[in-house]
Amino acid sequence: MRTIQEFVDIRAPITTVYDQWTQFETFPSFLQHVDAVEQRTDTHLHWVLRAAGARVELDVEIVEQRPDERVVWQCVRGPRHRGLALFLCLDDTTTRLELHVDYQPETVAGKAVALAPLGHLVRGELARFKDFVEQRGRATGAWRGEVRRPVQRAEVREPGVADPGGTSRRSIPPLGD
Repeated sequence: MRTIQEFVDIRAPITTVYDQWTQFETFPSFLQHVDAVEQRTDTHLHWVLRAAGARVELDVEIVEQRPDERVVWQCVRGPRHRGLALFLCLDDTTTRLELHVDYQPETVAGKAVALAPLGHLVRGELARFKDFVEQRGRATGAWRGEVRRPVQRAEVREPGVADPGGTSRRSIPPLGD
């Protein structure tokens, strides 16, 4: 499994950055490798990407979404991956967007993509998102609803017991087998 972790600091309040991130259908306006995003329900998206010269379609499920904090997703059809977009308020006018993606290549094409400098590609896409938000100064829309992932039995702890790392703010659900 390949893991990509990148971040970008955006000169905009956390609500603006989060609200724009949740406008998935606008992603082709500023992300170079995204041709289309169709939001089918509050938690299901269909993506059309260009990767390694090929058209890639995938369906993604949002498994957790908390306004101004995080969006967690997993792929349900297409190249296996899961991800976390984490929003951190640095001050009243600056937000850090952290992106964590775990990618499991399964096909020859997927393995070729995995060999590419994906961190560089993701950094470029985050820079384009930053430019889009900073130039507009406001989000194109907002969805302030929440999606809570069910608590897994291993995540239940006694009150006051320290978290050994499995349910931290940066945890994402494992890829299904």
